[in-house]
Amino acid sequence: MSALIIDGKMVANQLKEESLMKVEQLKNTGFQPGLAVILVGDDPASHVYVRNKEKACMALGIFSQVLRLPQETSQDDLILRIKEFNQDTRIHGILVQKPLPKQIDEKKIIDTIAPQKDVDGFHPMNMGNLLIGDHGFVPCTPAGVIEMLKAYNIQIAGKRVVVIGRSNIVGKPMAALLIQEHATVTICHSQTQRLQEISKEADIVIAAIGKAQYVNSDFIKNGAVVVDVGMNRLANGKLVGDVDFESVKNIASYITPVPGGVGPMTIAMLMKNTIEAASQVLHS
Repeated sequence: MSALIIDGKMVANQLKEESLMKVEQLKNTGFQPGLAVILVGDDPASHVYVRNKEKACMALGIFSQVLRLPQETSQDDLILRIKEFNQDTRIHGILVQKPLPKQIDEKKIIDTIAPQKDVDGFHPMNMGNLLIGDHGFVPCTPAGVIEMLKAYNIQIAGKRVVVIGRSNIVGKPMAALLIQEHATVTICHSQTQRLQEISKEADIVIAAIGKAQYVNSDFIKNGAVVVDVGMNRLANGKLVGDVDFESVKNIASYITPVPGGVGPMTIAMLMKNTIEAASQVLHS
């Protein structure tokens, strides 16, 4: 029996419809949500991601400003630009595209973004609120994963979930969100012993380890739900996830593809956060 495919594009399109209505409602009050994206350097993948974000803003009627800075931009200059956007009333969300050049300290940059404009959800205040279950912006990829599971009526409460990967972008916030949904969560990483064994006990496996096709059928029990957050390009140019899709698809009950799974959800959640940031300003 082959796993049912969790169609991230479809769920993202449903979210876009909701977002479109909310933007229209805001515009009817004379208020347009605005997103500023800062891109430093010439990383080809980053340029693609930023273009996709621009297109998403355009499709929803969100005011979009993209600031493209050269590779040699200093940290002080970048901080100055962020502070300008912090003060700009047309801008409700600020996103600095990663990775950043080596002369720039990523943490200092994240700390500079005003928490109420941190639509990426990485500011320590938003991360702290997530951990204690208080209101704040949640990182887009983990939030998108929860939305996908709910869209397919996949039960999270009471389930055993293994998150493979402990990054600040996915692994840690993913675990916090799952705990809020009443799951029993185990985080595995490069130092975890008996990783396959632990993973094989899970009802839901979320792979975010950044290694192409690392998670194979030895990691997955029959009927488990498999969410692949990975995005890796093979030598032949093919885009694959952290899960070996072919070996897992006949064991899992549900599985996300790459591309077309978690990816579209990340941008959809970014748009949702930006609209929410604008709504908060309007109602403050």
